[in-house]
Amino acid sequence: MKPVAIVTDSTSDLPTSVAEPLGIHIIPCNVHFGTEVYRERIDLTNDEFYQRLANSPQLPKTSQPASGVFEELYRQLASAHSGIVSIHIAAKLSGTLQSADIAAKEIREVPVATIDSGSTSMGLGWLAVMAARAAQAGQSIADVVGVVNDATPRVRILALLENLENVTKGGRIGKGAALLGTMLSVKPILSVRNGEVIPLEKPRTWQKAQTRLVDLAKGLSPFDELAVLHARAAADAQQLCERLSQIHPRERILVTELGAVLGTHAGRGTIGIAAITGKG
Repeated sequence: MKPVAIVTDSTSDLPTSVAEPLGIHIIPCNVHFGTEVYRERIDLTNDEFYQRLANSPQLPKTSQPASGVFEELYRQLASAHSGIVSIHIAAKLSGTLQSADIAAKEIREVPVATIDSGSTSMGLGWLAVMAARAAQAGQSIADVVGVVNDATPRVRILALLENLENVTKGGRIGKGAALLGTMLSVKPILSVRNGEVIPLEKPRTWQKAQTRLVDLAKGLSPFDELAVLHARAAADAQQLCERLSQIHPRERILVTELGAVLGTHAGRGTIGIAAITGKG
């Protein structure tokens, strides 16, 4: 029996070292610096992106992949797979799923299931990982979709930003929250739930904010899967890993950097977690 193919997009922030062994196919989203358009992770590495971000007078723009990009990949996969499960960034945050839906309707050879993760970064990435593990175990497309649907309500993301400037300019959070952050010089902690960016707390200092982030993470445990996220903040990410190792085995905490799309909106210095909570 042919296996099920798993597709996601580059906002999953899945490291290549994780995606490749599992056979996860990653569609690149786009980043625009002025009139120049780059495909995330293909035309623009993280190093190149963050360097340009630091030197750019204006925040870059981001956009979804065209439906034709999805259709081309789906057709390539159809010949060697019994079905395709395509899992993407929350529809409320991006039009990526819409592009996938349009492409899926053009495929007749095999069934294509498109899924709204309601999340992003490794919240999305973990769902793709779980789907790929099920596919490698020989499960049917219906069973793989079932695995994703079972895990989706247990996805949790917490993010600590240095400020709300980028996420507000990108239109991903209300301006009132940004004004509050600017006036009080707070270090906002955000969550992503059901495709919406939600301000949770506003500690006054970075140290207090880091401690509160750990406390909030502990309140979500135990975890089936846990990743630590950062945007050019590797030292803070490693410190966060050490503190979280009290509640989750250190060797099972994946560390990954936000790519160009999410780095644009979150901004340098961001740290956070993405987890699948236990069923218990």
